[in-house]
Amino acid sequence: MDRLKASPTPMMTICQLSAHEGSPIEDERLFRSIVGALQYVVIMRPDIAFSVNKACQFMHKPLDTHFKAVKRILSYLQGTLDYVLQFTRTSKFILEGYFDASWGLDTDDC
Repeated sequence: MDRLKASPTPMMTICQLSAHEGSPIEDERLFRSIVGALQYVVIMRPDIAFSVNKACQFMHKPLDTHFKAVKRILSYLQGTLDYVLQFTRTSKFILEGYFDASWGLDTDDC
């Protein structure tokens, strides 16, 4: 991981991973192991939650494009090791929720 160049974001803004685009990877077990470990990292780093969730959707048959997306998450983490989520007693806790209702764009559900 020391050789990775830091990425400014955990996922490309126009990244649309698909179950049908890409080539099979040699070591599916490695992919699953890394993504499983990232699920634990999400507990302390919620900023990668969306990206890790997208990678989890392809654990059954990972392709090289999915592995490339996981490498980008790792490179983002490499560049943001000093980021923290800090709550203090004087902090206001404001919960905001967002959603994306464009399910029609997900071609893998067809």
